[in-house]
Amino acid sequence: MIGTNDHTAIIGAGIGGLTLAAALGRRNWDFQVYEQAPQLGEVGAGIQLTPNAVLLLHRLGLRTVLEDSAVTIEALEMRRWSDGRVLRSTRLGAEAEELFGAPYYAVHRADLHSALLGLVDSERIRLNSRCIGVEERADSVTLSFADGHTTTAGLVVGADGIHSRVRAELLDDRPQFSGESIYRGLVPADGLSELAEERKVVIWLGPGQHLVCYPVSAGKQISFAATAPAGEWYEESWSAEGSVADLLAAYDGWDPTARDLLAAADRTSRWALHDRDIAERWTSTRLAVLGDAAHPMLPFFAQGATQAIEDAAALAVCLAEAGPGPNERPRALARYAEVRRHRTDEVHRISRGNSTMLHLPDGEEQRRRDTAMAASADPRSQEWLYGYDAEKAPQAVAVQGQNATKGPTK
Repeated sequence: MIGTNDHTAIIGAGIGGLTLAAALGRRNWDFQVYEQAPQLGEVGAGIQLTPNAVLLLHRLGLRTVLEDSAVTIEALEMRRWSDGRVLRSTRLGAEAEELFGAPYYAVHRADLHSALLGLVDSERIRLNSRCIGVEERADSVTLSFADGHTTTAGLVVGADGIHSRVRAELLDDRPQFSGESIYRGLVPADGLSELAEERKVVIWLGPGQHLVCYPVSAGKQISFAATAPAGEWYEESWSAEGSVADLLAAYDGWDPTARDLLAAADRTSRWALHDRDIAERWTSTRLAVLGDAAHPMLPFFAQGATQAIEDAAALAVCLAEAGPGPNERPRALARYAEVRRHRTDEVHRISRGNSTMLHLPDGEEQRRRDTAMAASADPRSQEWLYGYDAEKAPQAVAVQGQNATKGPTK
């Protein structure tokens, strides 16, 4: 039965929410997804899927879909802003898949979103449902929506982004403005053969800003993300139109390959970058948050969506292993938070730190950074990140807890 009064309500049908829905569906869990948009879709931009996310998506049954639509990234390359000199090249491709159990992909966000949507029964997704009220009681949660309807759930998971209504029930905090903005767009791969054929993530590092690009859509397009000081730009919407002329002006004097990439764009979106401070609380008795609702990050470590996918996988395991009993839910949610918080706190810290590290002005500190980068090109240095299995992590925490309660044997 769909959507009983004891069901799990997932607020938000983005990548994190749909991953959770797919994972719960495989475990025959009663859930309903509530999405504020009148129709489902994703913005026209690319996304990097590191092996720690791809492993989980393969288990959900998306191996073939990703092989057809995504691009296997062969290397991650850092370049100097002015002349394109390679500062570091990290081998990925088959080597990454052998090391970490899954490839490193780049994919169009819409392709990933569509693939996840295909895993979820359409009857379990209610559109045009913007959550405006969350009232937690001892035995249930009542949700109120902008269209006037209400529903009762046994458990509510906020996958509703940086301005999460569910998070507002757990914490009293506000998004933090970084002072930076990002331009994003897609350009045809034709005419940019170097960037398309080599199947790399290329990152140009410069004073105060950086530019990232990689092929998506089975190599037919190149996605770019270019940061710039926000100035008077405060718009947060991913669909806000940016100016290609302003983008080119921001990258005046950069490596000709980078300039050619940006000049090929006929349009771009632009939005101001925000995150939040690390959350002290992710859960209550019947509420939990994941993805940007739990740990909104600056997009400077290619882990935002991946960490949401990890959250969803870990939460599904914790709920399924605890079972549907009302007394088990608080323990399941506490276990989920214990599993996830330390890892996402570290990723959040690195993402914020990269806002400085990637944007150093030319000089001695920048030269030390470049030297250190050149010495850390081995992909095995990322084992802690790419080799992580979010579905196995809850078992590790459970074992540690059992060992702690047993105490010394002698």
